[in-house]
Amino acid sequence: MPNVYNWHLGREMNYAFEEAHPNQQFAAVFNINRCIGCQTCTGACKATWTFSKGQEYMWWNNVETKPYGSYPQHWDIKLLQKLDAAHTDAGVASRWDGASQSEAAPYGVYDGLTISEAGGPNEQALGYLPEDKEWRAPNFYEDTSTSYKGGQLGLSPEGASLPEHQAWFFYLMRICNHCTYPACAAACPRKAIYKRPEDGIVLIDQARCRGYRKCVEQCPYKKSMYRGTTGVSEKCVGCYPRVEASDPMSEGVPMETRCMAVCPGKIRLNGLVDIDENGDWVNQPDHPLYFLVREEKIALPLYPQFGTEPNIYYIPPRWAPRAYLHQMFGPGVEHAIERYTAPSRRLLAVLQLFRTTQKMLFRFEIEEGPLVQAGEMGGQGWELYNDTVIGFDRDGKEAVRISVLEPFIERSRERPNSI
Repeated sequence: MPNVYNWHLGREMNYAFEEAHPNQQFAAVFNINRCIGCQTCTGACKATWTFSKGQEYMWWNNVETKPYGSYPQHWDIKLLQKLDAAHTDAGVASRWDGASQSEAAPYGVYDGLTISEAGGPNEQALGYLPEDKEWRAPNFYEDTSTSYKGGQLGLSPEGASLPEHQAWFFYLMRICNHCTYPACAAACPRKAIYKRPEDGIVLIDQARCRGYRKCVEQCPYKKSMYRGTTGVSEKCVGCYPRVEASDPMSEGVPMETRCMAVCPGKIRLNGLVDIDENGDWVNQPDHPLYFLVREEKIALPLYPQFGTEPNIYYIPPRWAPRAYLHQMFGPGVEHAIERYTAPSRRLLAVLQLFRTTQKMLFRFEIEEGPLVQAGEMGGQGWELYNDTVIGFDRDGKEAVRISVLEPFIERSRERPNSI
């Protein structure tokens, strides 16, 4: 197989196709710390795209409760176990070399096998085909925490405190990652799966698909799904009419997807980042996604060791055990949580942009405001400024303007209960 460069891994890896990249890449940042598990995103996606016969079990967007929840059931545990077995068989250790961090390898170098490199002689990638029963419960173990060790009367003498809680769970919101090196595209015998050159969204040509389900088997995130009524596979389409500004509501500029736009918890920020000929993100420090992922490095890929270079990034939860988070998001966890817990002045302003407009933001500016509060955060001095952040759409027009501190509005005494 050809070699391609994966900047999540900090090295070249084997992949089915030669190096090729879109002009822009569909990407998003999800802030796990803000998610309330309301499933509004799930419902919006379901109502928009998967409401027909044969799509009943298709949840292109879903929110799982970790560590126990998953859809299909045990999707990540099963693949991690298979990947561990492949390392044992090959006599290779799976580890990260954090000392090798650089601009081209922001998380260091991954020395283990990817799913492409661990695949057998007749497979493009390591994978498995879920059983029908594993698709039956999209809310499997929803809101279920780890065991609680209480003392007398069930009360814990230690209580709960950061950085790691004794009993914990967190919500993991998932869509198709529209990977840079999608295993589904590599696996398809019909070459029915492709990345759009204009935005990197991964789609299935249903006229070419014959329902072999190799994409279902070898997508490590299990976001390609077979539809029995039509005999073809389907997946998240990245709401491409909104992204390409052909939606009637778009006003001629790219919009965030439906799951992004409806989020009450304001956890999602969706956009397009420019890609150079080598597949790297073009240096754009005033682009919100570039700033969060490449500058501040507080948003991390999901299971980067799989090797697909996913383009959905997560701000990890502050209260979960670090070993669990390292397995899920790689070695950048400590830095990401540290930066998020005590955000810089610029970062705090950019975090306000989440879910403030349906338009995709391509640039931001910050108007500095007054010092509001000074104190200590994480053992260091920290200052809070009421800055104003301004987001601009693709055409350079102002799309949103919001301050760090939201104004308080007090109802009049005459009508205290009125809306």
